[in-house]
Amino acid sequence: MLNKQMTNYIANNVNNNEIELNNFEKVYAEKHQLVPQDVTIVDKGFHTSVIERCNKETEEVIRTETDNFLNESASYLKKNLNEFLFVESNTFEIIGVDGIALEFDDVFETYTALFGLKLQKKYGPAIKAFLDTHLQGDNTKYSVMFSGEDGLWDMNFALSYIEGFNDELSFEQVLKMVYLFIFKLSEAVEDDK
Repeated sequence: MLNKQMTNYIANNVNNNEIELNNFEKVYAEKHQLVPQDVTIVDKGFHTSVIERCNKETEEVIRTETDNFLNESASYLKKNLNEFLFVESNTFEIIGVDGIALEFDDVFETYTALFGLKLQKKYGPAIKAFLDTHLQGDNTKYSVMFSGEDGLWDMNFALSYIEGFNDELSFEQVLKMVYLFIFKLSEAVEDDK
C-alpha cells in the first residue's frame, strides 16, 4: 500500500543523491525510515503529465492544456458547466491513483473530485470510515464503489466538504488538496489494517 508505493517512488526517483518530496511525504518517509541516509530530501513541485479539458457528455478532449492552466481558479468549472478537468501526474502513483477529474456538479451545486484508487476490496470499511470522519458538512456527499473488473475503488466526493476548499483556489491548489486528502486516506487505511 502506501509504504510500498512510497518505497518504490523513492527508489525510482533518487537523482544525484536527492529525492523530491513535499512536506507530508517527507514526514511519512522519515517516520518509516524510507529515505537512505546518503540521500537529501528537497522540496517537490507539482508536476503533471496530462492536463485535459473534456466534454462532460462525450468525455472527448476539448483541449490539452499546459501547466499554466492550473493557475486558473476552480470557479472556471462553474462558468463552463459542460467541461471537466482531467489531470495525470507521476506524483499520483504514490497514492495509487492514475488521474484525477475535477468537475462542477450543477445538480448538487458542488465541486467534485473523481478518481480510481488502487486498494484491495477488503479496505472498503476503512475507506468509508475515513470519508465519514474527514468530510465535513451537512449531507456530506461521496460515492465509493469497488470495481472487480479494474481492481479499483471508483470514488468521488464533494470538494466543498474538505476543510479549506473554496472555488477561488487555483486548480493546482485544489489538486494538491485532493492529493493530500487521498494520501491521508491511504495512510489511515494502512494504519487500520
